[in-house]
Amino acid sequence: MAKESKRMQSFKYDYLGMDTDSIIRSMANRLEYLVGKDLYTATERDWFHVAAYVVRDRLMERWMETMRTYYREDAKRVYYLSMEFLIGRTLMNSLLNMGIFDEVSQAFSDAGLDLEKICEMEPDAALGNGGLGRLAACFLDSMATLGIPGYGYGIRYEYGMFNQQIENGHQIEHPDNWLRNGNPWEFPRAEVIYPIKFHGRVVEYPDDAGNLHYHWVDSEEVIAMAYDTPIPGFNTNTVNNMRLWSAKSSRDFDLKYFNEGNYIKALEAETESENISKVLYPDDTTYMGKELRLKQQYFFVSATLQDILYRFKKYNQSFDELPDKVAIQLNDTHPSIAIPEMMRILVDIEKLEWDHAWNIVNKTFAYTCHTLMPEALETWAVSLFQQILPRHLQIIYEINQRFLKDVTHHFPGNPQLLQRMSIIDESGEHCIRMANLAIIGSHKVNGVAKLHTQLMKETIFADFDRLYPGKIINKTNGITPRRWLHHVNQDLSALITGRIGGNWVTDLDQLGQLVHCADDDAFCEEFSAIKKRNKERLASLIQRHMAITVNLESMFDVHIKRMHEYKRQMMNVLHIITLYNRLRADPASQMIPRTIIFSGKAAPGYVIAKMIIKLINDVADIVNNDPLIGDRLKVVFIPNYDVTTASDIIPAAELSEQISTAGMEASGTGNMKLALNGALTIGTLDGANIEIRDAVGHDNIFIFGHTADEVLTLRQQGYQPWDYYHANPELKQVLDMIGSGFFSPDQPDLHKGLVDSLTDGGDAFMVLADFESYIDCQERVSELYACPHEWTRKAILNMANMGPFSSDRTIREYAAEIWQASSIKIVLNNGA
Repeated sequence: MAKESKRMQSFKYDYLGMDTDSIIRSMANRLEYLVGKDLYTATERDWFHVAAYVVRDRLMERWMETMRTYYREDAKRVYYLSMEFLIGRTLMNSLLNMGIFDEVSQAFSDAGLDLEKICEMEPDAALGNGGLGRLAACFLDSMATLGIPGYGYGIRYEYGMFNQQIENGHQIEHPDNWLRNGNPWEFPRAEVIYPIKFHGRVVEYPDDAGNLHYHWVDSEEVIAMAYDTPIPGFNTNTVNNMRLWSAKSSRDFDLKYFNEGNYIKALEAETESENISKVLYPDDTTYMGKELRLKQQYFFVSATLQDILYRFKKYNQSFDELPDKVAIQLNDTHPSIAIPEMMRILVDIEKLEWDHAWNIVNKTFAYTCHTLMPEALETWAVSLFQQILPRHLQIIYEINQRFLKDVTHHFPGNPQLLQRMSIIDESGEHCIRMANLAIIGSHKVNGVAKLHTQLMKETIFADFDRLYPGKIINKTNGITPRRWLHHVNQDLSALITGRIGGNWVTDLDQLGQLVHCADDDAFCEEFSAIKKRNKERLASLIQRHMAITVNLESMFDVHIKRMHEYKRQMMNVLHIITLYNRLRADPASQMIPRTIIFSGKAAPGYVIAKMIIKLINDVADIVNNDPLIGDRLKVVFIPNYDVTTASDIIPAAELSEQISTAGMEASGTGNMKLALNGALTIGTLDGANIEIRDAVGHDNIFIFGHTADEVLTLRQQGYQPWDYYHANPELKQVLDMIGSGFFSPDQPDLHKGLVDSLTDGGDAFMVLADFESYIDCQERVSELYACPHEWTRKAILNMANMGPFSSDRTIREYAAEIWQASSIKIVLNNGA
């Protein structure tokens, strides 16, 4: 191993100085020697890369020392396995977390450059889609900030999910080539590669003692190569690691085919292998799509476990120590194939006895469930597993056989119970229930909001809660205040810090000190001024990119989230049309003006969600261009929702739409982000809305609609959506307009299918049942908005009471109650 001399250290510390002069020297160095440009030829994109390298250099010492300290301390490590990590842009976040934003900004200003414009050159990392990935990113930030030895593991998607464009009102999916210009934050680790096997067959053979063993043979092989990204904590030396896997072909380019002129065939094997890490969530409406999804999940899980065990075995002799040194958290069911994969490694390769291996696995894994909808719980056809992962299918059958035997001992004579709890669903095409597998193989299972966890225990997992009392626990989601206030709303962050100091950034409960500021006229005035500036900024972006002029005096009413029927963007559209009809009927009315802003992606194969996007845009086209309406009502659909788009919208939002059908949203985190930035919430008693209501006060939130219990009762009684249609003239008028083609005159029947889904289709998500309550609640919203002082007061109280919703709190609970992991303090060699 090479030795670092004192002279080398002195040069290094001088080079990594945090003052402006040192940063300027680094900029000049990186521009010439890494980017290969000079002051005359460098573009704004080049300067972004320069800035990223300057910051990355200063992360390196902390990153290396963090890893060395974890080894020296023999720390228990937490491995967070997730199909998504929606980290967004990294440059600004790193500058703020490291506390060098002012110095770097000054260095760029001295060079005649605007750092904020440079930051805008960075693409969002296309590593996720929605709340699942953004939660994972918040958790990585919190683990680093708290000093928890945490690693994120996932896939390095080359094209992400898709880049959403709106063409003639329709969502059109384009490849999101976010890596086109390179990614300065990642470190390719060509030496960190693992073979991943698919297909083949299983050979059974006895050893000398007559014990059966299994060998997976004749398989196809893909190589997983690691790419590492540093994850800095806030105001700390800790820099954790996110390791993403990229698929590489294990077979060489076939020169024989190439020389014969068959160029496509020459690349066929390489292309097929590397497709695994091309796209997030390939469309699984086809068999090939399903096969690719399953391969993706196993690919990243197998590589991750091989990597974890390689690290573990370097310093530990016995696998009995694994649960004391390793905690593996499964973020939803996508990585749950890790449980049989770990069994395969321990039993087939390491030759542990089954019961011994299972005890280790059970103590090592924990599982987070993110849904309450049975149809959203992942299943895989047994036939697909048999073809792609034949050994894992055998292991799953063995796990299931032993589990059902245990259930029979606890609850004899109950075949229906065995059918419900079995990992294998035999009711139709035999399927593997991945959630059941995850619960059985984990020592803890958590929901993500109090109501969600309660309903897990009472409905979809009631049988498991009875068998394993205490296994299912709650860990309400949270958001990182570094990204979602300190970063995205810097003016508000400065106002808060000016009043209570800056410690709130890592202790969000300190915002409680601002409660009295809700009655402080000076604070309220500055708070309102900041909100107005944020609205101006967003309005400018809408004008520039969408050519829509919005009224800055209007209420900015925001509905930003993944497009899904249960999130009920459709109900919001019905409200918009109701407002439109009221204005048309009475143009002289003093209705509070509104700008209603949507953003969100629909899964490529989700036809109804894509039609809702089309309807939103069709309604916007009519409403926005009606001279009788003017600027009193505007509808905007901002395309390609991502972290950056959210960061533009959230600080400007005044009303937060959290209107999912009660009992269907696991938690939600958009509700937390918006409230933290001073938006009032209109929502159902669903997910974390309940806990937000309890935190901010019942008078400071707008609640409407059926509760989860009432929804269940209504279904059991035989819900009849036509009854609501006939009983409410405004609702009838709105639905008739949509169904008759009022908003799609060129295709009158275009939206009839949406109306049918709400009437003849049974209205699965109770839109019509909650419509009247929603409209009445929106009227209360308008009444309050007409009193700006009282609105501002309630907005401040919302912000001030958001302390419980920090992801730092969530991670502390995971660390103490699930992972049994401790914080490790990182001290640099220079004493810092």
